[in-house]
Amino acid sequence: MTFSGHPLGFPVTLDLHFGGVPVRLYLPRVPSAAPRPAIIFFHGGGWIYCSIDSHDNICRYIARESGSVVVSVGYRLAPEHKYPAAYEDCLNASIHFMRNAEHYGVDPAQISVCGDSAGGNLAAAVSQTLAGRADLPRLRAQILIYPGLQAVDMDLPSYQQNRGVPLLLRERAAFFALQYLYGDASHKQDVLKGSHVPPEMRQKYKKWVSPDNIPERFKARGYNPQKTYDITAEIFKKFERICEPNLCPLLAEDAVIQQLPESFILTCEYDVLRDDGLLYKKRLEDNGVRVTWCHLEDGFHAILSLYDYGGLSFPSGKRGLDRIVQFIKGL
Repeated sequence: MTFSGHPLGFPVTLDLHFGGVPVRLYLPRVPSAAPRPAIIFFHGGGWIYCSIDSHDNICRYIARESGSVVVSVGYRLAPEHKYPAAYEDCLNASIHFMRNAEHYGVDPAQISVCGDSAGGNLAAAVSQTLAGRADLPRLRAQILIYPGLQAVDMDLPSYQQNRGVPLLLRERAAFFALQYLYGDASHKQDVLKGSHVPPEMRQKYKKWVSPDNIPERFKARGYNPQKTYDITAEIFKKFERICEPNLCPLLAEDAVIQQLPESFILTCEYDVLRDDGLLYKKRLEDNGVRVTWCHLEDGFHAILSLYDYGGLSFPSGKRGLDRIVQFIKGL
């Protein structure tokens, strides 16, 4: 265990292991008479990059500004550790913390999960798994920051409009998903063309993954409906797991979605993953889950990580972070 802290109200940090998974605990310095809320945070980075350290500033900010204990999870990365390693690490660390929350001065009924990008995917998957657990406290909320939630259709309007927009290009989104799933991106073009999903499967999920479910204003910058492509049995067999909800939470059944906690979803206009967030927002609302939505009209993927980065400042990123803090404080 290592211990560190900063003056001027910055949280104290502890480097620990929860369920065998490395974590960093951020403990607010300001005393609290009552048990605190907590945020379990999963960092982004396409399942193959980044770490607890890369998202240290975001976690410190959330802990300091919201008065919450934050647990940042250092899950195993692809391609060395393929799906479901990252998901399992996040789930195991979360369960360990939920069972021991009071030891850290945390109210077990006020624990939420949070993540950005790939971390948003992991947060959504963990939230779905925990929703059915009667032996654990119910999560208070899920906070999904420009999450990637499906790999069935990478030709939605946001993928077309923002295909070349940093910091996440359309081709890189497919690359990251394949590295996580297989440790190999050799079928990237098949995924980008949509030829990895057979017609009957595409039809099954069309009620959830369809441009028809995206408000028209998000198609104003251009959208050409997808063409159909032939699929071979070999490619389909390779992608059989693409529809597992632990990998693609947008594809979970309604019975699971209905059990999910109050949700916060942040999307950015100039982000290939924008429509994943919009589609999940609709699914949650259609199933009676309360959703707070923050859309950054001038935002791009990963902007929250750059809210104050090496002298650069993106006010939109700071605005998004402050909306998250506001949501947490209002729970």
